[in-house]
Amino acid sequence: MTHFEPEAKIFACSQSKELAERIAKNYGIELGNVTLSHYSDGEFQPSFEESIRGIRVFLICSTFPSSDNLMELLLMIDAAKRASARHITAVIPYFGLARQDRKDKPRVPIGAKLVAKMIETAGATRVMTMDLHADQIQGFFEKPVDHLYASTIFLPYVESLGLENLTIASPDMGGSKRAYAYAKYLGSEVVVCYKQRKKANVIETMELIGDVTGRNVILVDDMVDTGGTLAKAADVMMEKGALSVRAICTHAILSGNAFDKIEASSLTELIVTDSIPLKRQSDKIRVLSCASLFADVMHMVQNNNSISNKFIM
Repeated sequence: MTHFEPEAKIFACSQSKELAERIAKNYGIELGNVTLSHYSDGEFQPSFEESIRGIRVFLICSTFPSSDNLMELLLMIDAAKRASARHITAVIPYFGLARQDRKDKPRVPIGAKLVAKMIETAGATRVMTMDLHADQIQGFFEKPVDHLYASTIFLPYVESLGLENLTIASPDMGGSKRAYAYAKYLGSEVVVCYKQRKKANVIETMELIGDVTGRNVILVDDMVDTGGTLAKAADVMMEKGALSVRAICTHAILSGNAFDKIEASSLTELIVTDSIPLKRQSDKIRVLSCASLFADVMHMVQNNNSISNKFIM
């Protein structure tokens, strides 16, 4: 006897609505109706304007700053729980506070762990995210986590460029594992940048480990914040004789004057996903949508199918 799950519904937080609409279109349903009431002091309250009793709901919300985005997601999870949703899947394309994954000095919080506990306490029964800053953040959750990789989106695009003498680069030692995975799939060489920071977002020195002379280089990272690391790495590589330097970054935070840094740098192109909406457009920035990837995996989760064929490396 075949068991059919009732059809799922998709809802979005206010700052992730554009991405959610694209995901819903790829999924094949309309985006659900949720309203956000605001009080004069800044307090807000989400409200589902249709029944969700007994069904799976996908709540799409990237938790980039401000913290209102995370709070909105938590309130939506709680509202769904109290409205008797059968399954509550928090779809978090960009998982905020992921850089706070450990104590790297005394008397600091582990923010990623705190966020994980808050999401679970609110009532999420499953979490879906993409390119966490550190894979081990999955272990902060006691609920199932579907951790997707943007390489599924980026690698076909890289192959379409048809670049010869390709070299994959990591902008820091921490991202070398990701760079080696890309290089193995593409059959290319790897170089690594070694950087020392004065403080957060301020680089003191950067050295290149490996040779990029006469090579087309692609830098690979999980996020771009101020753009300082990528701009510096691109300039260093061009000085060392690279033919061109591109960068692949899943999450385009692009805070402060990041757009100006990218446009003034030696980068040929910065390739990102739409996990975070861009604050402005730039001729150097190409956006590849992650909507079809999330929609496909959401279908698989809803129908209790394996998602392993969505990992191409």
